[in-house]
Amino acid sequence: MSNEANQDQTPAEGAVSVQTNQLDELKPAPKSGDPLGLAQLLDVPVRLTVEVGRTRMTLAELIQLGPGTLVSLDREAHEPADILVNGKVVARGEVVTIDKTYGVRITSVKSQE
Repeated sequence: MSNEANQDQTPAEGAVSVQTNQLDELKPAPKSGDPLGLAQLLDVPVRLTVEVGRTRMTLAELIQLGPGTLVSLDREAHEPADILVNGKVVARGEVVTIDKTYGVRITSVKSQE
């Protein structure tokens, strides 16, 4: 289109004018200090969960639960419990009692594959 054609056109009422800006090219940030190593992350808190099993039930079944109710899980008693770190399975183990407290003895660690 020629410039004359563009000048003859008037913007419609309520039209929005759009402009573009040239962005600078991103450059790598200068290195400052030592690289982040495992030693610097050792104090980061993580959530460790031991999962013995799961079940699905209806809301009607859920509201009928009370003291003494037995809830059946999707695992047998001899199967290992999952050990999760921040929701991801990292190991398996067996539930044990130590004095009057539950614990878990790790039997296998999941490979990093």
